[in-house]
Amino acid sequence: MRVPLTLACWDYDRTRPLASGEVVPDGIDLTYLNLPIEETFFRMARFREFDAAEMSLSSYTISLCQDAPFVAIPAFPSRAFRHNGIYVNTASGIREPADLAGRLVGVPEYQLTAAVWIRGILAEHHGLPVTAVNYRIGGLHQPGRVDKIAHAPPPGVQIEGIPPGDTLDGMLADGRIDALYSPRTPRSFAAGDPRVHRLFTDPRAEEERYFATTGIFPIMHVVVLRRDVYERRPWLAQALYKAFEQARAQTVARLAETAASACLLPWLYAELERTQAMMGTDFWPYGLGPNEEVLRTFLRYALDQGLLTRALAPADLFARETREAHVV
Repeated sequence: MRVPLTLACWDYDRTRPLASGEVVPDGIDLTYLNLPIEETFFRMARFREFDAAEMSLSSYTISLCQDAPFVAIPAFPSRAFRHNGIYVNTASGIREPADLAGRLVGVPEYQLTAAVWIRGILAEHHGLPVTAVNYRIGGLHQPGRVDKIAHAPPPGVQIEGIPPGDTLDGMLADGRIDALYSPRTPRSFAAGDPRVHRLFTDPRAEEERYFATTGIFPIMHVVVLRRDVYERRPWLAQALYKAFEQARAQTVARLAETAASACLLPWLYAELERTQAMMGTDFWPYGLGPNEEVLRTFLRYALDQGLLTRALAPADLFARETREAHVV
């Protein structure tokens, strides 16, 4: 008899074999709930509704320093470079990272994983201290957003909520904030509003330089099990991790198919070749080993930014069953 397990996760190409049933986790009767990431994060962090879920790396690490209600497996459905996620008001006069000092910068939540990466990168590689910026938090496109997971105010960091009824996107376009750190593209920019542009005019070139220098492809999300679910059946962690790895491997194979394109991009083959030339053939690895430096860097940033109350090591994040594998 298979164990029923509900997984909330977005509709990624690397998880679609799980959603379709093409990949079946060992011993698990999987119900895959395809939900928007913000909804999944909110419902899991606030109400712990699902047996397992995709979760913000930042929220998860903060939770480990609190009541530790979740246990992660080293599957990373979302990774992204974040130089492209810094937007500025055209009239602000901001032309380079140093110009952000002393300015009002919006961010949906201070603890947002993308924001942790952006602040860390700007501090370490562009000389902009985290405390040099005044942060304004609130909804990007809808008023009333609140932190999905509580954390103490970081020492030396100025954070204030935006006025009720306002949105960060509207305030950026109006010039009431100078800049915005956001993983989701603001509608004003997407619509071609001339009042909003990216800080880096060629973000891909900046991101490629960053990878060439550091070897880091930032991790955004992990997959977690509720701790009570995991403790009742520890084998679920390994079974779920293996299934995520199988789904990822199938997606990699589909990308490499040239007889027919796996997605709508007309030059998919060229994009894949360019990515592999820069990042290697295994450019989106799962598992602890190949991701230790990425995770170590993120954990250092989160600690430096006042989000963690104690230092964590990469191995501290994952179910022990997933940190090593059997050898034949």
